Amino acid sequence: MLKLEDYGTIFLLMSFVGSLLISWPALGFVLPAAGGERFSALYVLGPNRMAEDYPFNVKENGEYRIFLGVENHMGSSAYYVLYVKLRGPDEPLPNSTAGIPSPLSALYEYRVILADEQAWEVPVVFSFRGVSFYGNSCSVDTFIIDGLDVDVGKVTSWDAENSGFYVELFFELWIYGNQPDRFSFHDRFVGIWLNVTASSIGV
Repeated sequence: MLKLEDYGTIFLLMSFVGSLLISWPALGFVLPAAGGERFSALYVLGPNRMAEDYPFNVKENGEYRIFLGVENHMGSSAYYVLYVKLRGPDEPLPNSTAGIPSPLSALYEYRVILADEQAWEVPVVFSFRGVSFYGNSCSVDTFIIDGLDVDVGKVTSWDAENSGFYVELFFELWIYGNQPDRFSFHDRFVGIWLNVTASSIGV
């Protein structure tokens, strides 16, 4: 037979369960959903760490700065590599839908390990050297990133519609472990278009 104190305990327990049932919809907005979407974010910001004022008209020996960032929302630690690439308008970009990276060679790379929900950001300083113009073509011999000279031999043709010689600086995100014991393209890339101008044209 239950004692009076036992009835009190049962009443408190039932009250607690009842309050949980009543407040359950509200708890859904507070508690993280199990198995929520897992993803990585990749972004580029301008020189003031804003999504604006990106370099556009660039000339030989001018120095330009952007910020490159990654956020890990994968649910666990992740090991990333970011490949820096440069392409002309007719050269291939990655295909994120098919999970295929650009076949262009990487000019530089960044490696970073991030805990879940951790972000990483780095300034990227770049310039060009050996820029020459021949009629409707522009040639860039050297791309300089973070003080490292990289031979690129990039040639681009005059774009009459947009009035410029364009190259795209872009970044591919790769992740370790999606395929056993190696990095694989993480279906994310971001880039900025640059108009290579003659030295006499201001930035």
